[in-house]
Amino acid sequence: MFASKSSKKTAVVTGGAGFLGSHLCDRLLTEGFRVIAIDNFITGSPDNVAHLAGNPDFRFIRHNVSEFIFVPGEVDFVFHFASPASPIDYLEHPIPTLKVGALGTHNSLGLAKDKAAKFLLASTSECYGDPLVHPQNEDYWGNVNPIGPRGVYDEAKRFAEAMTMAYHRFHAMDTKIVRIFNTYGPRMRLRDGRVVPSFISQALNNEPLTVFGDGSQTRSFCFVSDLIEGIFRLAMSDHHGPINIGNPVEMTIKQFAEKILEITGAKGGITYKELPIDDPKVRQPDITRASTLLGWEPRVDFDKGIRITIDYFRTKLGA
Repeated sequence: MFASKSSKKTAVVTGGAGFLGSHLCDRLLTEGFRVIAIDNFITGSPDNVAHLAGNPDFRFIRHNVSEFIFVPGEVDFVFHFASPASPIDYLEHPIPTLKVGALGTHNSLGLAKDKAAKFLLASTSECYGDPLVHPQNEDYWGNVNPIGPRGVYDEAKRFAEAMTMAYHRFHAMDTKIVRIFNTYGPRMRLRDGRVVPSFISQALNNEPLTVFGDGSQTRSFCFVSDLIEGIFRLAMSDHHGPINIGNPVEMTIKQFAEKILEITGAKGGITYKELPIDDPKVRQPDITRASTLLGWEPRVDFDKGIRITIDYFRTKLGA
């Protein structure tokens, strides 16, 4: 598999060519791991890992993890990040989304069990649905519509969490669960349907920014390097229950749109459309558990992070 035997630990990252998965691969390599990334490019991109070509500690396997996963040799960590993660993706691919949450998680856990590896599940704040508790802490069970259009993603992740805990309890596996809140940064797809790339792409193209509803719904935005730091600390910890990783600084969607217009100097203004079904009204992580157990909190302020992200989009768009 790799050129020679080494004392380095080996990590498998499913969804390794995705936005978050590729940044995680970078971090693991920096930390001295050998990394095997697995992706079928349903939403990931070869561009996200192209810079790793030729790295002797990196290997890429094109594969759908909803089918049996075979990886030869020793594996020390399995990070399960494979899944469509934006509304436009999981509405376009509802059944693959459900399958990767169920079958993909089962196969990834099976790989970790076979290799006696530690396992980390990338879950989501969408487990909280349209929350009745604010901010959301890990003890909240959520308010999810299982048969709504967003249910394919929400319930896939909730099932994945249940399966992960079942393997932890029944097979005594070392598992972790991270509930990821809105994250942004370089390598986001230009038009993946999420608010950050949508607003930035529209602004750089001098198009009106599309705000759904009246823009009073809130989100909390975490820069990707902060998120990956939290995930790495969780992976190295002894904690098995879910942990929120996200930035607790909350803003309305309208405030976010106005900030993008201000930074880019775009003149397209804002246009309003009907709020999608089951769109959460509020989203803000309670990060007490991450702070207490992992010593983690976000470091990159929004103004700095969003400017880095806008610069990335300018390069990709040639704007």
